[in-house]
Amino acid sequence: MSAWGVGPFQNEAAAGYAAEIVQDGAYALAEAFDVALDPDNDYLEAEEGHRAVAAAETLAAVLTGDTSALTDAALRAWVQNADPAELTHLRGHAMEALERVLGPGSELPDLWEDSEDADAWRGDIQRLRAALS
Repeated sequence: MSAWGVGPFQNEAAAGYAAEIVQDGAYALAEAFDVALDPDNDYLEAEEGHRAVAAAETLAAVLTGDTSALTDAALRAWVQNADPAELTHLRGHAMEALERVLGPGSELPDLWEDSEDADAWRGDIQRLRAALS
């Protein structure tokens, strides 16, 4: 796993995904949730899980105004200019996607399991879920 921290954007997949969000906006968020929730996908690969978590963090930042977990300046600017009313409908999808990321059939919990940061990673996901609820 190419991660340097437990935060939503502290891994290669999510760091690269930030540019997609800046370019494609709400579509990029919805697509990440759709991929994570695809009923035909029995196993959620780490990259898709990272993208779903990053999308959820971005949505939470738009809805709450808290951009502290965003590591990309362009993404932070996009979030500050986004209209929360236009993205609120994605909240349920984000919560479901986070459940999928944490659940069985997801690679991320397995990758974090043997790490000394596993509890911190799960705690950060719980923080994110609370921000979205």
